[in-house]
Amino acid sequence: METTSIAFGPVPSRRLGMSLGINNIPPKICTYSCVYCQIGNTVEMSVHRRAFYEPEEVYERVKERVREVNSRGINIDYLSFVPDGEPTLDVNLGEEIRLLRSLGIKIAVITNSSLLWMEEVRRDLAPADWVCVKVDALSPQVFRRVDRPHGRLSLEKILEGLERFSREFKNRLVSETMLIKGLNDSGEELEKIAEFLRRIRPETSYIMVPTRPPAEKWVQGADEEILHRAYLIFKAHGLRPVLLTGSEPGSFGFTGDAERDILATAAVHPMEREAVEELLKKTGAGWDLVERLKQEGKLKEVEYRGRVFIARVFGRGK
Repeated sequence: METTSIAFGPVPSRRLGMSLGINNIPPKICTYSCVYCQIGNTVEMSVHRRAFYEPEEVYERVKERVREVNSRGINIDYLSFVPDGEPTLDVNLGEEIRLLRSLGIKIAVITNSSLLWMEEVRRDLAPADWVCVKVDALSPQVFRRVDRPHGRLSLEKILEGLERFSREFKNRLVSETMLIKGLNDSGEELEKIAEFLRRIRPETSYIMVPTRPPAEKWVQGADEEILHRAYLIFKAHGLRPVLLTGSEPGSFGFTGDAERDILATAAVHPMEREAVEELLKKTGAGWDLVERLKQEGKLKEVEYRGRVFIARVFGRGK
């Protein structure tokens, strides 16, 4: 992956406003290979933390991106670690957060929770302003079907780590649960998830369905009736549930380099065709740029739920 893709966006976020993304993991190294992942199937499954980039390089790339975006009058609400894989696999995550604090922008991390049983991971996340943890299932068999974890991971250990983190973390903690039709949307599983979330006390519990093309084409989000049921179950357990079932609001940030902006953003955040067209219009570029990048094997068009998305193409070894 090109180092210019370490920082991308900002992208409009339903939870964080204008979020400038930080891609601290090359595609696609993860602890899970979730059936619904918008980046596609995991290329390298790993539970071993290691260095991917020098912390100073991440800092400089983000600082440069912030400067470019600010020069165009775009306000950034959060610097968000939301990479091509699991951000806590980066052994330098804590140092990167420490360096980025000097930019004076709040820092968010979206994690799949799989490594929170490690004390050093909880310590690395402690300085973040906002952390989102994922809880898709409480039953081991459902967990394996939805999140498809690395073989060395234990759901029991992950949940214990989540509880410890919730007690230790002093800033804003939220949760997200992706509901997949026929997998984790039964009333029994929803009750178990809600009961666990009650114990970790997230500020908000986001209930989600896939809104971008998933890794597996057969994946469908839970039906509307089930979503409402989940909302009521979460509410009954004293949670503050919020349904996230639509497209992101607003426009994508840009620096004036249409090719770089599209490649960097589409790598982590597949873009609806209309959003790409809007970005191209701002820079004076035409759709022929997208066609060229498709021919070069860097972009692809994917249709999902009646909408066309532009996504980055990744290959093994890239």
